[in-house]
Amino acid sequence: MTHLAKLTFKTVDRSTKRDPIIARRDKLVAGLKEQKLVHAAALKKQDHRVERHKWMTNEQGERVMVKTHRRIRPWFFEQDSGWYVQCRYGARVIAADGTNNAVFVKSLDEVAAVLDAFLNAAAAGELDTAITRVAERQPRIKPGAAKAAANG
Repeated sequence: MTHLAKLTFKTVDRSTKRDPIIARRDKLVAGLKEQKLVHAAALKKQDHRVERHKWMTNEQGERVMVKTHRRIRPWFFEQDSGWYVQCRYGARVIAADGTNNAVFVKSLDEVAAVLDAFLNAAAAGELDTAITRVAERQPRIKPGAAKAAANG
């Protein structure tokens, strides 16, 4: 008890809440930084792969941690004799300007400038409303359920 008597005790609740807007913004910025690496690999005609750890069962029936490589899908693609760049939040495409979901550029080299523009806009908070709109979960309504609710 003599060791504890020297300490100052205090009751406190730890704040674990984080602003969801800042968390979404950070997630998008991290995704855009990764897309810059994907673009650099695409210029070299390679795939960008990330190492991940996965639990698997081996021949002896033991669970072991295995290192695997996962390919990162690019947010840009070639079409109409040019390149389209989309900004994504998870699996959903963000309509950055409110209506359109992609930016068109003539060459693969110009994709880096668009990614930089998206990155700067996301870091400045300009895409917060678009991210919030995309991040909201839509209620699942079975086909015909809306008509049945309106009629009854």
